[in-house]
Amino acid sequence: MEISTTSISARHPQARRDAPDALVNATITIKHGEQVAIIGPSGAGKTTLLNLLSCALVPTQGSVTLDNKNPWQLSPRALKTLRGQLYVASQVPPLPPRQRVITAVLAGSLPAMSFIQSMASLIYPKNIAGAHAALAMFDLDSKIFDRVDRLSGGERQRVGLARTLLSPSTLWLIDEPLSALDPTRAKQAMDTMTNQARERNVTLVVTLHQVEVALARFPRVIGLRDGLVAFDLPAHEVTPEKLNQLYEQYEDELTGAPPASDDLTIAPATVAVMHCR
Repeated sequence: MEISTTSISARHPQARRDAPDALVNATITIKHGEQVAIIGPSGAGKTTLLNLLSCALVPTQGSVTLDNKNPWQLSPRALKTLRGQLYVASQVPPLPPRQRVITAVLAGSLPAMSFIQSMASLIYPKNIAGAHAALAMFDLDSKIFDRVDRLSGGERQRVGLARTLLSPSTLWLIDEPLSALDPTRAKQAMDTMTNQARERNVTLVVTLHQVEVALARFPRVIGLRDGLVAFDLPAHEVTPEKLNQLYEQYEDELTGAPPASDDLTIAPATVAVMHCR
């Protein structure tokens, strides 16, 4: 999927009317099959940008197009079809605690199913082999029939990533996928997601607090600061000076310390994006 934003601005849907926009005048073009990392300090607008790209947030100005379609000019049916072509993996996956892991992973396939097929899958999963293979890429295949509430935070995060692999989407929007993972698991997760996106020719956009991972794993890096695009460069052109400017007064985040909070969480409407058919 190809992405284009033109001078878009947006604010949190629950923000006061006089609150400043969380993202300001951003113009970005991402070609089909590209892999892009978005970095920046807390409150920079990273998650706001993902909300816009996932059709979960209407811009206050400017426009977003996905494959040359403005989501907010489409009919409800056409918008639903468009949303079925993208997948959002939030930092904290919305996994029902009593749900089995296999059911949670197979939820990634819902956009490709009819209503009857999706209901039947809840009763008896139809693609156990596919779920097993996706979980195996994250060393979670032994957990396939466990309940979600018996998983650790890192395991839940990896389940959320595993079900991305079963989605029929051509755009993967992934928000802070490494926040609950140790370095070994983080490397495994990023290797899996980037390799699978490349093999499937899927467009991949990932927000990251781990700057070193963004520079090492992604050919293109976008830096956001105070809602503005500070730079949009090939990774090898992101110099220490640019990073120091981007994280000025947030040096602890540049060196790897986890932030207290981000600009906002993935909007509730995104859950519908993940499960729409």
